[in-house]
Amino acid sequence: MIIYPETPNSMDNIGAKARNLARLRDKGILIPAWFAVSPDAFYASLNLLQAQSLEDVDFSAVIGQLQPSLEVQQELEQALAKLCPHGEMVAVRSSAIDEDGMMHSFAGQLESYLNVKPEDVAAKVAQVWRSGFSDRILAYRREHQLGNPRPPAVLVQKMVNAEVAGVAFAADPVTGQRGIVVISAVLGLGDRLVSGEVNGDTYRVNRQGKIVQQDLEDSEQPILTEEQVRAIAQLARRVSQKFNRPQDIEWAIENGQVYLLQSRPITGLADLPEPDGLLQLWDNSNIAESYNGITTPLTFSFARRAYEEVYRQFCQIMGVRDRKIAQHADTFSRMLGLIRGRVYYNLISWYKVLALLPGFQVNRRFMEQMMGVSEGLPEEIVSQLSQANWQNRLRDSLDLVGTLVGLGRNYFTLPRQIQKFYQRLNLALLESRLPAPLTELRPDELTNHYRDLEKQLLTRWDAPLVNDFFAMIFYGVLRKLTQKWCSDNEGTLQNDLISGEGGMISAEPAKRVQLLAELAAKDPAFVQFLCESSAEVIFGVMEEVPGFSAQYTAYLDKFGDRCLGELKLESPTLHDNPLPLLRSIGQLAQSAPPPPPKADNSLRLQAEQRVAQHLSASWQRLIFNWVLKNARNRVRDRENLRFERTRVFGRVRRIFVELGKRLYALDRLADPRDIFYLEVDEALGFVEGTATCTDLKGLVELRKAEFASYAAEEVPGDRFETRGIVYQGNRLQSARQEILSQDSDIRKGIGCCPGIIKAKVRVIDDPLGVVVEKGSILVAERTDPGWIMLFPAASGLLVERGSLLSHSAIVARELGIPAIVSLAGVTQWLQDGDWVEMDGSTGIIRKIQPEDERVAETKQLQQMQN
Repeated sequence: MIIYPETPNSMDNIGAKARNLARLRDKGILIPAWFAVSPDAFYASLNLLQAQSLEDVDFSAVIGQLQPSLEVQQELEQALAKLCPHGEMVAVRSSAIDEDGMMHSFAGQLESYLNVKPEDVAAKVAQVWRSGFSDRILAYRREHQLGNPRPPAVLVQKMVNAEVAGVAFAADPVTGQRGIVVISAVLGLGDRLVSGEVNGDTYRVNRQGKIVQQDLEDSEQPILTEEQVRAIAQLARRVSQKFNRPQDIEWAIENGQVYLLQSRPITGLADLPEPDGLLQLWDNSNIAESYNGITTPLTFSFARRAYEEVYRQFCQIMGVRDRKIAQHADTFSRMLGLIRGRVYYNLISWYKVLALLPGFQVNRRFMEQMMGVSEGLPEEIVSQLSQANWQNRLRDSLDLVGTLVGLGRNYFTLPRQIQKFYQRLNLALLESRLPAPLTELRPDELTNHYRDLEKQLLTRWDAPLVNDFFAMIFYGVLRKLTQKWCSDNEGTLQNDLISGEGGMISAEPAKRVQLLAELAAKDPAFVQFLCESSAEVIFGVMEEVPGFSAQYTAYLDKFGDRCLGELKLESPTLHDNPLPLLRSIGQLAQSAPPPPPKADNSLRLQAEQRVAQHLSASWQRLIFNWVLKNARNRVRDRENLRFERTRVFGRVRRIFVELGKRLYALDRLADPRDIFYLEVDEALGFVEGTATCTDLKGLVELRKAEFASYAAEEVPGDRFETRGIVYQGNRLQSARQEILSQDSDIRKGIGCCPGIIKAKVRVIDDPLGVVVEKGSILVAERTDPGWIMLFPAASGLLVERGSLLSHSAIVARELGIPAIVSLAGVTQWLQDGDWVEMDGSTGIIRKIQPEDERVAETKQLQQMQN
């Protein structure tokens, strides 16, 4: 029943406090001699009534008159005679099983006694036992769901006649700084400090042993010398290294010697980020349009690799030296992050890549407009990325010459690059080059096909990259010129100037849906099938509608991969589930559809006339027209080339869907679609022999459980910072939460397509199966190309997220649908059936209460038909 530190095999049930001291015994650390009274002594001291009460969870009878039995008292006397041969005082402390753990310290919950005479030890042991069943312990355990209490072991330790004593934390428990030791000290015994009776002196010591801060009770006379502070800090770190986690220690100094009295983990530290750790800035302003919500491991690993490769290639195209690119290999690999299953830009990595190019200060503003980030990078970070010293600035100037030459070459050769890119892409996706149809390929053939696509396309994404860069530059310059030369204070003139360009493939699906609705409207019975029946029933009667089947097949052939979440490999396409398309056609056909929407070229002409009025000098007109022409061409090609990205992602999706089927047939997956819970290298590596885990079912089960938990957790903010370990301790929420006035009936976003509309709103979270009343204003948190099927029925578009060059903004301009993006909180502010007036030019919307709703409905229908 008495446990000594030299008997380590008996340490299992004496609690963390005593066990920690035993583990430190051979580390050269001065620890006062001690022994422990095991819980067996408690049970040996119970009478029959007390034992039955304990079994019945009636603790009041246990803690009432409990005293150590005669046998226990005799063993205590023998142990004390060995520990204190001259009658020295001892400390009697609890050492419960749950106490001083990583999660729960029970600090101050159980009793401890100092300066106890040997003859009083038995009584104090009983008091410690009773404290383990006190009302406050029971309440603490209920609060933390720890179950019923168990009797504590008791630590009996020889007293140190302390001149100075205190506590030390091997990491700052308040700020979370792991590199700072916090020491508190008082004269005499440390119990007054622990109880809060006095504050004592506080010292903060960094990793180099330097005292970086000290707060003294007596400013004239520190309690500790600098040598003692450093010795205690070193002791705290040594103990922490032994236990592989930061410790909270109690210490005392007697005759110049520092003694360790006890050690326990610092609780709550895991919930704090490391404030001195690496800063990361995360933002999903624009990427959420492509990767909305929770994204599977397969998609993220594919997207992360693609971003890494294409932007490394982009820097090469822009003339950045190979040595410089190699030095930033880790930057390219961290351009995207996955936070609770959701994809984010790692903005600092993006800015670091941009900083590799000369002209960083100008380029970053244009990039922020393109990406639609809610706010720019903090200036203190920008200054770190900028070339600070004169050598770097000189080298940057020399590199600028090479970059300008490269830019000029790429500018003139871009049309040819785009043409060759299309040729290479079409050849790579040509199924006739495969040894068999995709549905019949062996796993190794599927893997080889993916590797070939990676070689032919993913590492040779040159034309889209160059075009995107020029789109960023020319669109940004156009915006600057309209503001400076044309007095465009609202910042919307450049949108009117690039609208109605035509030749943009993203607008084609909406036009085709409109055409299909017109064909279907000729047969009311078929419209009813489209709106209510299953896909199988609709296919059975489709052939009876003249021209419909051919147009429908043509739509799927070209846009079958353009679905909701089209860049997420796990997203079902229209080939998998065509019902959303069929329903949209039917709902649009229920009312006589107007002719396919056309871009309002009058707006473009008016914008051009406004520009002409402001530009009197011929040199200004020459420059402005050149910038405008290039902005129009590059924005158009940007959107068209992004459709080609959809085709590539569609092929990759099909490859992995087929691979999932093969692995399912081999009983390596429980379901073919479980392939999406593997990373690319895990799936391919299983075929190629490079996998580190071949238990695919077990791996998928683990991933599914984790990703299911993400759906139940708090959604991370749109923009937030992390420090140190990204997945540990960080709140993942913005430090600056926007407070929206609940009383205001007016909101302002970014106007993308002009036009004033008064209509009901339809707030949509998931567009699948949604019935949209013709003429409604669509309200969404974000959209992607899969939403295009709803656009023909809409009179306006309000989007919480997005930028001037996001997909929804571009398509709305091409279709002539008034649109406003970047409307913070609009999906909470508006509810289905609310009436608003929106101005797609100024970006202002306001709630309205029409006097006669029917009159307003007639007006908005007339607005659509005009």
